[in-house]
Amino acid sequence: MSAALQGSKFGGRRAFVLGVFLLLGLVLWGRAFQLQILDAKFYQRQGDVRQIRTLPLAAHRGMLLDRNGEPLAVSSPIKSIWADPRELIKHDSKLDLLGYALEMDPGRVRELVKKGVENKREFIYLRRHVHPRIAKALQSIKDRGQIKGVNIQREYGRYYPSGEITAHVLGFNNIDDQGQEGLEMAFDDWLEGTPGKRRVVTDVLGDAIEDIELVAEAQPGRDLVLSIDKRIQYLAYRELKQAVQRNGAKSGSAVVLDSRTGEVLAMVNQPSYNPNRFSERVGGIKRNRAVTDVLEPGSTIKPFTVAAALESGLFTADDVIDTAPGRFNVGRYVVRDYRNYGELSLTGILKNSSNIGASKISLQLERDQLWRAFDRLGFGQSPLIEFPGAVSGSFPHYSKWSVVRQATVAYGYGVSTTVLQLARAYAALASDGMMPEVTFQKLNGEPRMERVFSEDIARQVRTMMRAVVSDGTGKAAGIPGYTVSGKTGTTHISENGSYADDRYISQFAGMAPADNPAMVAVIVIKEPRGKYYGGEVAAPVFSRIMAGALRIRNVNPDGKQVYGMHPVGIKK
Repeated sequence: MSAALQGSKFGGRRAFVLGVFLLLGLVLWGRAFQLQILDAKFYQRQGDVRQIRTLPLAAHRGMLLDRNGEPLAVSSPIKSIWADPRELIKHDSKLDLLGYALEMDPGRVRELVKKGVENKREFIYLRRHVHPRIAKALQSIKDRGQIKGVNIQREYGRYYPSGEITAHVLGFNNIDDQGQEGLEMAFDDWLEGTPGKRRVVTDVLGDAIEDIELVAEAQPGRDLVLSIDKRIQYLAYRELKQAVQRNGAKSGSAVVLDSRTGEVLAMVNQPSYNPNRFSERVGGIKRNRAVTDVLEPGSTIKPFTVAAALESGLFTADDVIDTAPGRFNVGRYVVRDYRNYGELSLTGILKNSSNIGASKISLQLERDQLWRAFDRLGFGQSPLIEFPGAVSGSFPHYSKWSVVRQATVAYGYGVSTTVLQLARAYAALASDGMMPEVTFQKLNGEPRMERVFSEDIARQVRTMMRAVVSDGTGKAAGIPGYTVSGKTGTTHISENGSYADDRYISQFAGMAPADNPAMVAVIVIKEPRGKYYGGEVAAPVFSRIMAGALRIRNVNPDGKQVYGMHPVGIKK
């Protein structure tokens, strides 16, 4: 082949390659011209309508469980409705349809959207924790293309299976699943989870059309096992409610403690409310009266006066106090008994609930002796419990006592306490002088105890209190098959600096079995109509609650005939 032919062939190939590159360049230039100039507005619009948004992922809150693992508070999936107000406001004609679907006033929907736009929000809730019926209806009209820009998001709502039975102990959460009352509030940090985040693409109308990535996983909260026994809680609630209704009372409270550990087995109040209904979470009905309301303990404090007397060494169980003629002048104040009991032993003072006997004991003691005994029991001190709003009551220092105050404190006037504090003090007598720290959590280890009386004194007082139930003012607290130690109390209600003549608080505090108590219970009924003595109103409630609780916890009967009754119907 000649050199000329070879050169011509090589030149043609080069021209072809150059032509291809030139053509590719022209194509790329044309495409760039189209994207940057001709179709710029189109692609700008497409970019604007597809936005990347970061949305929260709700975290599952930990459950509240009773001591046997029964659920008391659970978090259930629930739907909430959200939208981008900037997009939704462009479709005003669809807001009526949206309002009807959400079962809301369309005007309210417009107001929410407008406010969201004014505040430059990209995310607003239209309605949270909706009924499944509403979520289903909204999804249906979305699927038919009747409305855009509205999204359904999964959250969690708190549900309380026992409703009003556990309301005052557990409390409730707000719409953001944060504790607002009771143990939900006290243990909020423990129970709450950590929300997660996900990144999504939304279209022009704000609909989430694609998940891009999981930014952070939601971390569930931790479960909490409480000391509450659901069975005893229900029993206490039922009996207290019936007693309040039967006596036409204004309110009532009941507390049951494990006297050996300080665990709260039951705590109920009347009236109550259903925490599952937002409409009922209003006013003073929400407060847990057993820890937030104070009362004068009245005669239920007399066993501690007797304990202080024995501790002083000035008295023995066999000592006799003359209470005749049923009136006792202390300065200008007159202390009265129900009737003239004459000479009474310390046991007799408790059995007959003699105010004169308790006053004469107190006035023979040094003021600091009685005060220190009551102080060790926690009266007037901040309670060491995991409950918001718990109050300390009032117990003035002995340096501020008058002679009258020294006399009246001995039978429960001039000192105020809560139902829970009184129950804890009784637990000290039940536990041979060792007072437990009260807790709402189920204990796995040893309870925290503090000695407040000697074992001998606690047992002596406990024995004396048996006479209150066997042959005294508290006969109605007796339980077939079990021995019971306890004390009745009846106090006038204080108002405007004086005591009302016809308004009372009926009380009973006790423990069973008397020789080796397993549980302590305190019952308070406020302003009963008709009968008002603690032995008539509160003692029968104690009997029914404690009898059931002993059987539920498999506490064996004492094994002997008690108070003239045979242990019939007792399940071993």
